[in-house]
Amino acid sequence: MLIVNLKELMVKKGAFIGKRIAYRDIKDATGIGISTLSRIANNPNHNISKVHIEKLCKYFSVNPDELMTIIPDPPEK
Repeated sequence: MLIVNLKELMVKKGAFIGKRIAYRDIKDATGIGISTLSRIANNPNHNISKVHIEKLCKYFSVNPDELMTIIPDPPEK
């Protein structure tokens, strides 16, 4: 399973700049809609596009491996 670390990056960037980061801030900077950002952050089954990955990486100044984490599937019984 692929997890997008959007909420964690929002907290980290907010702490760094001294201002809470909201979806609207990301929307204004990237053009990604608020509902899409919410789905990316809250729905692990949401398919994130390469365009959105690139925009989010640029916004947060991170690499894709910092934006996303792979959680291995549990072994089958």
